[in-house]
Amino acid sequence: MFDLSTLNPPQREAVSHTEGPLLVLAGAGSGKTRVITCRIGHLLDKGVPAENILAVTFTNKAAGEMKERVRELVGRQRCKGMVISTFHSLGVKILRRDIERLGFKKNFSIYTTSDQLGLIRQALREANIDGKKHDAESMLWKISGWKNRLLRPEQVVPRYQDEDELLACGLYPRYQSALKACNAIDFDDIIMLTVALLQEQPEVLDHWQERFRYIMVDEYQDTNSSQYLFISLLARKYRNLCVVGDDDQSIYGWRGADVGNILDFEKEYPGCRVVKLEQNYRSTGMILEAANQVIRNNRTRKEKRLWTDAGDGRPIDLVVALDDEEEATAVVERLEMERYRHNLSYGDFAILYRTNSQSRAFEEQLRFESIPYVLIGGMQFYERKEVKDALCYLKVIDNPLDEQALLRVVNFPRRGIGDGTMVKLNQWSLANDCPLLEAFGRVAEIDGITEPTREKVLAFHRLISGAAAEFRQRGELAGRVKALFDRLGIEDELYRTIEEPAIARRKVENVEQIINSMASFEERIPGATLSGFLEKVSLMDEDRFSGKDKKEHGRDAVTLMSLHASKGLEFPYVFLVGLEEELLPHRKSLDEGVSLDEERRLCYVGITRARQHLTISRCVHRKKYGKLQEREPSRFLAEIPERLLQLHDGTAKKTVSAEEQEKLAGDFFARMRAMLE
Repeated sequence: MFDLSTLNPPQREAVSHTEGPLLVLAGAGSGKTRVITCRIGHLLDKGVPAENILAVTFTNKAAGEMKERVRELVGRQRCKGMVISTFHSLGVKILRRDIERLGFKKNFSIYTTSDQLGLIRQALREANIDGKKHDAESMLWKISGWKNRLLRPEQVVPRYQDEDELLACGLYPRYQSALKACNAIDFDDIIMLTVALLQEQPEVLDHWQERFRYIMVDEYQDTNSSQYLFISLLARKYRNLCVVGDDDQSIYGWRGADVGNILDFEKEYPGCRVVKLEQNYRSTGMILEAANQVIRNNRTRKEKRLWTDAGDGRPIDLVVALDDEEEATAVVERLEMERYRHNLSYGDFAILYRTNSQSRAFEEQLRFESIPYVLIGGMQFYERKEVKDALCYLKVIDNPLDEQALLRVVNFPRRGIGDGTMVKLNQWSLANDCPLLEAFGRVAEIDGITEPTREKVLAFHRLISGAAAEFRQRGELAGRVKALFDRLGIEDELYRTIEEPAIARRKVENVEQIINSMASFEERIPGATLSGFLEKVSLMDEDRFSGKDKKEHGRDAVTLMSLHASKGLEFPYVFLVGLEEELLPHRKSLDEGVSLDEERRLCYVGITRARQHLTISRCVHRKKYGKLQEREPSRFLAEIPERLLQLHDGTAKKTVSAEEQEKLAGDFFARMRAMLE
């Protein structure tokens, strides 16, 4: 039998309440996974058959860990017949039994993204539609969005009267017919078809309702509308539904998660029991108080206040740097100081940021100091496609013989130089023993190329040759790079060809960071040249294949990751960087009506990742396209009480008098108070 006395009172209440709906509001670090696993053990002790228990979570990793913890708690034998899975794995299980009712065979295939794109391209060809003008990825993204809203082809009404939207609407039924002809479904179909099966086939619904009489859902704040309906159908008969989550950690609205599912649970299930888990077993009192003070400003939330009996801990360090390069230097210096002072490992530290483009300065500084790091949830900065594409222009300008770089950029952005023309240019350059770029300039001598195409080839040659002449002049490298990228229209191309605005915005920010990196290189290196900058980048890339690469990707390495990627993790020492308006909160929440509440929840998540100590940093100025621009401190920073913060000016190496430090603190906190008034 499971001993309930090992749980604190709210945990014990959540575990003991087994009949009827239950909402467990589990604050960060409050032991929610323990509650779920113990609740399963308690159900088994009460005599509930294992096959009547269902636990659902979001990732295979989380499901696997939950299974293992339940097995350790109750033994492997008692778990037989129990289902602990992701939403999609559960959907596949249901479809394998009864998908024939929807016109598919039981041995259906689940198509990967590449399989899906193949079907989309086939549909485009059959409709005689130019696949270069209307790319398959864009069409598939639109169809996926419709499926996640449970919209079948006949239910779709284009929201925008643009060509791509109308085209995708026409392709959707063709695509679904092609899938069915192959007895295949895609990833989005799994939930959509499962919901359709349960809605349209009462006997199927009854079977699974009888099978799963006790249902638990983890991370309920992250469910979207289709997942919500899926679980609601299964739980409708017995109403023994326990959902566990934290509305204060709902940070995935951009991918369809609806925080309203957890906020409105009590309306959907009148009379449900609500249990709040507020005792935190992770962080110090000062860290928790900062988190509480920030999140309390959200307009719509379930009231809860994290607390701990582990003591207050140290005040939160606040580093105010002159610019983003000094911010990176200051963070790395303080990281090293903490490591030596407390005899820590590099793996005890994490640097968290709002946008992946912010990683560039920290990556460069860590490499400069030979500190191992691992980048989570993204490629290293100089490995990102848009960064490589932009750098290849600089490589061709610096070295016109670099034909690999030339081939990469000749149609980025698209300029109408087709594959056939490139074959002719390449063959002519080989036959005449001249570099490929020179062949571009002599295109008039090449047969079989139309006059309009020749003009496009010559225009590209003039662009590269003109830029090369400009870069041979000394100084103003960052300004020349910005002018080149503007002339090329790289930003416009990314927004035009990438359907999802958030992804396009991140890629534009990454290209912007190349200019910022160039500006910083010029500041550090007197007489800096384009060749020198490209050499620095190449050597950084080469480091990945050196002996220290193994160390970087081992356990003893600093973790760099976005706030979105950090959810569910914890670190002894956390650096939460870039707390400025337009970064956190991100400018999209200010300019585009995106939820400011969700940005505040991101900040809350970042603060609560820290166990022993938290350092927050912000810049007075930050580079944008290589030029320093003044930055406003984040409104979230203003929401943290002064008594919780220890202010530091710039890098740890700077000496600031006591009088200057007092004046700096007074001015800063006065400004913070003014923001709140």
